Amino acid sequence: MPPFDVPEGDPFGPHNLPYGVFSPSGSTERRVGVRLGDHVLDAGAAAAALRSPHHALLARPTLNALLAAGRPTWSEVRRAVTAWVTDPAHRETVEPLFHPLSEVTLHLPFEVADYVDFYASENHARNVGQIFRPDAGDSLTPNWKHLPIGYHGRSGTVIASGTDVVRPSGQRKAPADPAPVFGPSIRLDIEAEVGFVVGVPSTLGSPVALADFRDHVFGLCLLNDWSARDIQAWEYVPLGPFLGKSFATSVSAWITPLEALEHARVAPPQRTHPLLPYLDDAAPGIEPGGYDLHISVAINGHVVSEPPFSTMYWTAAQQLAHMTVNGASLRTGDLYGSGTVSGPEERQRGSLLELTWNGRDALELPDGKRTFLEDGDVVTLSAWAPGPDGRRVGLGEVSGRVVPE
Repeated sequence: MPPFDVPEGDPFGPHNLPYGVFSPSGSTERRVGVRLGDHVLDAGAAAAALRSPHHALLARPTLNALLAAGRPTWSEVRRAVTAWVTDPAHRETVEPLFHPLSEVTLHLPFEVADYVDFYASENHARNVGQIFRPDAGDSLTPNWKHLPIGYHGRSGTVIASGTDVVRPSGQRKAPADPAPVFGPSIRLDIEAEVGFVVGVPSTLGSPVALADFRDHVFGLCLLNDWSARDIQAWEYVPLGPFLGKSFATSVSAWITPLEALEHARVAPPQRTHPLLPYLDDAAPGIEPGGYDLHISVAINGHVVSEPPFSTMYWTAAQQLAHMTVNGASLRTGDLYGSGTVSGPEERQRGSLLELTWNGRDALELPDGKRTFLEDGDVVTLSAWAPGPDGRRVGLGEVSGRVVPE
């Protein structure tokens, strides 16, 4: 089928057009690509052939130049690419510049600057609180409803979908053990998240306001923040996540621009506590900050959970505002994760920690029971969002296979 003839209902039609980086078959050269159906358009080559003023931004081995260009340019490039793939006048020029998706190699689409991970789902936070603090009067910590809790992670181990994940080793100690032991994690887990990609940097000492979210954030992608729960449990007091989190964070090879998700914008859950002004998204002039994303989590091809992103208490705009309110600056390529996405129902939990209630209730899979991940397991996150005219906007999947150390 010619690349322009995208089947009706394809979630990667011209209403979507996510960006990525690919190498054509037989080449190691990295190029910016735009996905249309099951094909990839060489965006730099198309820009050159059509003498686009945006050629310099698109003829790069990463998306960083485009990310840094800013919102007006993002819109101009999106309009141009949409015309390239929909206007019959461009068909003869553009068609030879498509590559079948099955024949290209996909790469990490941008150079990651800093990485921050949040803890924004009330359902997830309450589940974790009930698991580890069953006798507490409130399963949430006292600060949870007042600020988006997060931590700074390791950007150097952010990897593209399809990259194997080596089972991490480290110290672990069960409560009844007399001393810690060293070895591979035996409680390897996933966290189904959404990652937000920063384009325009900010000035050190100048916080980014809620209303400026879409001037700085280019787009989003699916993110799996792999977690070694046994290593994490022993090391995290008092400074928080470290080696149990830093070994691998997988992201999709495709970044969906925020402009493709206008029909997926929704109001977040009702606020139960008054918010300080810099986080108050009920203030006049502040746009709805939630996104209606429908996520699916599969292990070895078997769906085990379907977390709804619309239930996230803290929005990406609030996370960005909080991340910079102390004057911390943004850099092009900054990535921040939403935190585990979990809904109110059991089959909407975004981690094995919750799905198995810390290993108490094993999952029944076609290839056997699971409490945590085994070597050879393949975890795949996929998602869609409402689009124009009842169509769906597909998010690029993120997948990873666990391999022994």
